[in-house]
Formats: sequence, C-alpha cells, structure tokens
Amino acid sequence: MSQSDPIGDMLVAIRNASRAGKAQVDVKASKLGSAIVECIKDEGFVQNWRLVEEGTPQGTLRIYLKYTKDRKPILRHIRRVSKPGLRIYKGKGDLKKVLSGIGMAILTTPKGVLTDTQARLQGVGGEVICTIW
Repeated sequence: MSQSDPIGDMLVAIRNASRAGKAQVDVKASKLGSAIVECIKDEGFVQNWRLVEEGTPQGTLRIYLKYTKDRKPILRHIRRVSKPGLRIYKGKGDLKKVLSGIGMAILTTPKGVLTDTQARLQGVGGEVICTIW
C-alpha cells in the first residue's frame, strides 16, 4: 500500500473487494475517507460502513458491500480522478453528469464532501475525488 495516496488506496480496496465478491472490506480510517464512504452509501452503492477502533491508532473503516440477488456487484466501477500529482478542479458550471446520470462523481467543496448532483444544486464546484457507477 502506498503512503502518499490513502484515498486512492481506499478506492482500490473497495473496487477489488467488490470484484472478488467479498462481503466487507477494511481500510484505514480518515475523516475524508468516512465522508466519501458516506456519500457512496447515500447513493446506494454500499450497504453500510462503521468505524472499528482496533488495530491502528486512527481506527479502521469497515465497509459492507452491496450485491444484486445473483451476486453481481452494485458498484461496478470506481476511479480516482484527482491525484496527489495532478489535482482536478471543476467549477459549478463545469460539472457534467457521469454516464448521463447513472453514475456519480464525489467532490470536496467549501460546503463539504458532496456528490456532483448535490454540488450542482448548491451551486458550488470543487476538487473531483472520484467517479463511480
């Protein structure tokens, strides 16, 4: 695991566990990571998550993944957009829908971590963390 991009590591762990059919995945906890997972949960891509206080000093996020009845993952694609070496910012007028509204983007804005739909409604832009569908 890389130490320079913990959010990227979290997203890759979620994607890999989802593709492997795992029921849950554990990642290092952070405030930004918790906010991102909460957005993903609110949009229905994961069942739930909780903070587990064991193992590491900052704790662990335990994320419970969601599948269809025939065990296909709900979360099919998750991609890091803004990286430590290249930050991607979008203004409120530049936010496009992901896959014509099927997917979503997660942004960090002055009003907190929001989905692209919430950011458009509130009229704010920010750093595009990832896209999901």
